[in-house]
Amino acid sequence: MYQPSKIVSSAEEIKRTLGELSDNQRDKTIDHVDAHIAAWIERSPFVVLSTFDEAGNIDVSPKGDPPGFVKILDKKTLAIPDRIGNHRADTFHNLLDNPRIGLMFIVPQRREVVRVSGSAQIVKDEELLESMAIKNRRPQLAILVRVEEAFYHCGKAMIRSGMWRPEDWGSIEGLPTYAQAVLDHARPPESLEELKDRFDKNERERLY
Repeated sequence: MYQPSKIVSSAEEIKRTLGELSDNQRDKTIDHVDAHIAAWIERSPFVVLSTFDEAGNIDVSPKGDPPGFVKILDKKTLAIPDRIGNHRADTFHNLLDNPRIGLMFIVPQRREVVRVSGSAQIVKDEELLESMAIKNRRPQLAILVRVEEAFYHCGKAMIRSGMWRPEDWGSIEGLPTYAQAVLDHARPPESLEELKDRFDKNERERLY
C-alpha cells in the first residue's frame, strides 16, 4: 500500500499552498434557490448525490431523468424522485443515519456545475409523488432537500476533462462491460451472456 511522505495536516498549510480565498468565491454562496440556481436545476437532467452514514462511510449516487425532474418546491426546498434501481438504497440508509446531503447538478454543454448542500428527509407524500410520475409510473419515495448552501462552481474541471468535446474523447475499447464487472465481482450463477441479456432488458424495460 502506498505510503505518503508529505501529509498536509492543517488549514494554515492549505492556505499557504493555495493562497487566500477571494471575496467573490467566498461571497457567491447563497442560502436558498434564487432565479439563477432555479434556472440551472430546471435544465439539469443529471445530479450527483453525496451522503454518509453514522460510521462515516460515504456514498455518491447518480440520478438522471428528463430536465426538470428535480422539483423546486420553494426557495428552500427541493424534491428528488427515486426511480427503479438496484434496490441497494444506500442513500436512504445513509440519510436515516445522517441527514446531511450534497448535490452537484450538471447541464450538458455547459462547463459550470451548480452545487447545493443541506439536510434531507425521505418522504412518501402522495401529491408530490404523483407530480413526479413518468409514463404513468410514479416513484415510491422522494428525497426532500432543505437548502442551506447553493452556488455556481466554475467550469475549469469540465474544460480540462473535455467532457463536452467528442473529438477529445478517448476510446472505450477494452473497457469491461457492466455484465463482466458484475460477473467477476459478485460471482453470480448466471453466465456472462445471461447477465448481459438481463441488464440489457433492464435498460430497455425498467427505466420507470
